[in-house]
Amino acid sequence: MKTIRLALAAMIALGAGSALAAPENRCGWVLNPTPGNWYLADSQGQWVLSEQGSDKEALGMENIGDISAGDYVANNGNYGYACGCMKVETDAAQKRITAVYSFSQKKISQCSKDKKLPKPE
Repeated sequence: MKTIRLALAAMIALGAGSALAAPENRCGWVLNPTPGNWYLADSQGQWVLSEQGSDKEALGMENIGDISAGDYVANNGNYGYACGCMKVETDAAQKRITAVYSFSQKKISQCSKDKKLPKPE
């Protein structure tokens, strides 16, 4: 039911005549370096989920949850990074994630071993 609500919200945000992109799976570093700033760094670059002061936050951010409750590296007080996979919709031209349908947190070692991923900042 939550997925249907997200899809309807995305259709409204994009306009009734716009076609929705097919959800895709992306895995990599989930970065939350400072309040309101969230990114996913995968093998294709860094994707913006939300940025402080911007009104362009991905729909479904609540699906990520509290990454500090799992395998997590704190590197700025209460902020840091984790490894995970998410089912998302993207705007490739803007390098933005526009909707998060699901999130699965992985062990830090999984991303650390992946040579296609950049080192987390």
